[in-house]
Amino acid sequence: MISFLNYSLPFLYFSLVWVYGKAFFTDQPWAKHTKTPFLISTLVFHLLYLAVRTITFQHLPVTTVFEIFTVLAFSVSAAYCIIELRSHRKETGYFILNIAFFFQLVSSFFIKDTSAVPEILQSPFFGAHVSFALIGYAAITIAGAYGLMYLMLYHEMKSSRFGVIYKKLPTLESLERMTMTAIKLIVVILGIAICFGIIWLSRIYQNEYNADPKLIGTVIIWMMYGVLAIASKFFFIRGRKIMIFSILGLLISFFSMTIINLFFSEFHRFY
Repeated sequence: MISFLNYSLPFLYFSLVWVYGKAFFTDQPWAKHTKTPFLISTLVFHLLYLAVRTITFQHLPVTTVFEIFTVLAFSVSAAYCIIELRSHRKETGYFILNIAFFFQLVSSFFIKDTSAVPEILQSPFFGAHVSFALIGYAAITIAGAYGLMYLMLYHEMKSSRFGVIYKKLPTLESLERMTMTAIKLIVVILGIAICFGIIWLSRIYQNEYNADPKLIGTVIIWMMYGVLAIASKFFFIRGRKIMIFSILGLLISFFSMTIINLFFSEFHRFY
């Protein structure tokens, strides 16, 4: 059953992106009416997969990088769903859900089934640390997506094309406001994740010093977004520069979660 759910998810996310693309680019009435219910159904299916996986292997699916990817896909999609339902703005879904599809596709192909989890990864502080970190990374993903949409709209307006991107996307001011909201959320949520991570490490190693590369990477990313938020508020950095930095932040975060982890067999390896 886990294998069936696992390999069904990329197909569902691909279909979801296709429906949102139809609604965005061609204004198909059936796509515009079905895309939100389809999104909710996909999230329910994904939640079922995460629940079955947790029950079967007796641990939250957050102990390897490819388990993290499927939870990230769910987190990004769920966060976008909440934004869509609250704001009644459905134009940005195609771009954000493409990212969720990518995360799930990679996860489904490379995830491994394992019930052997070190005891130190079963700590509630570890669970809190990873949970807040994933919410923070979901916000990073959404901020990067909004930054990309901003640049697409900016270049379309600059070239005086005024095509489907200009007609369908929110205004530059709205995209910038949504990006800055996401950046502020990143600073707060990742700050909480780092605090739980430090408490967790101190309980494991007590008086010993241990520099976990993933925690260090999270601290660097948190500091980068903190500087960006401060620069925006006090040095009036606005518009295109903020959007470029939000996209770079997404790329750096992706590097931190993938390339660095190629040197480790597990996401947080301590054995």
